[in-house]
Formats: sequence, structure tokens, C-alpha cells
Amino acid sequence: MTKTVDYFYSHTSPWTYLGHARFLKIAADAGASINFKPSTFHTIFAQSGGLPLPKRAPQRRAYRMMELKRWRDHLSIPLTLEPKYFPTPDETAQRLAIAAGDMGLDMGKLSGAIMTAVWTEERDVSDEDTLVAIANEQGMDGSALLARAKDDEIGKQYEANTQEAIDRNVFGAPTYIYRDELFWGQDRLDFVERALARD
Repeated sequence: MTKTVDYFYSHTSPWTYLGHARFLKIAADAGASINFKPSTFHTIFAQSGGLPLPKRAPQRRAYRMMELKRWRDHLSIPLTLEPKYFPTPDETAQRLAIAAGDMGLDMGKLSGAIMTAVWTEERDVSDEDTLVAIANEQGMDGSALLARAKDDEIGKQYEANTQEAIDRNVFGAPTYIYRDELFWGQDRLDFVERALARD
């Protein structure tokens, strides 16, 4: 039986970053394929009642920071809690990953590198030259990827990912959907692993 997980995410989500490598390994170990679906979470928040970080209540922002510290230490994953370029527009980075998939390249690898650039290297992933450099560092043709990312077809796919997320009740990043069962957050990866193991 084919196993496929739909993966809705943002490169500028620290939770996506904390779970990304683990999720790729869980899927690989289970023989599952991944549908990578970078999406516009500002739009998703507006539809689902969520708020972007700067608009959240102080106590929610404080608890978020506490949880980031806990998970960083628990997972032993490098994480800059307040990176220089956060929040930052992520549309070009999202579209670059979609373009990579369109060109038959490794979306998981590129997305991981973009997230690392934000959350450990403090690089500006809204900057096109930075994105080209990140792609080049992964052995990809960054300039070709950027050109493809600007194509209308990629923009339509980005919009389609976002609409699909809304239609399927996604409200935060990362969200993993397996056989129509939704798992929100990297702290639910144990349940994703168990679901994959059932089949």
C-alpha cells in the first residue's frame, strides 16, 4: 500500500525547522513519499482565526519562547531564538522550493537548507541573492531555480497549496496529513510515525 504524507509548511516557522529533518527520516524509514506544500500562512491564519507573532498577546509570545528553548535543548538542534532576519517575507523562498520540486530536485534538502539559513545562520531568505547562494550550496543551479520560481505557474501552485491547506482545515505550520488525518506541529511527529507504522 502506497504511503504518502502531505506536508504544509513555512520556511520561516521555527517549529517546521525543528521537525523537518526528523520528519524526512520518519517518512524514509516508513517507505512513505512526501508531498511538499509550502503555503502562505498569513492567508491561512486570516481564514482560521490565527494571529501572526507580532499580534499575539505578550503571555503567548513568552510561552512560545519558553517552548522553543525546551525543544531546542530536548532535540539538541541549533536554534537562534531571535534571529536577525525574523520575521521576514518568505514568499520567494516558498516559491523557490516549489520550483525545485517542479524541476525534479530534492525539495526536502533545499527546504532544510533554507530553514537552517533562517534559524541558525541568520541569513536573509527574503533576499534573492541569498536564496541563489543557498541553492548553489546544495549543488543546485540557484539562478535557474530563481527564474523558475518567478514563473506564473509556480505562483499558481503556491496559491493552490494555500487554498488546499484552507480546504483541509490546516491552521498552523507544520501540518502533516496522512490518509486525511491531520497532525499539527512537530511535537506530533510521534503520532505521524505511529500512523505510518499501522499500514
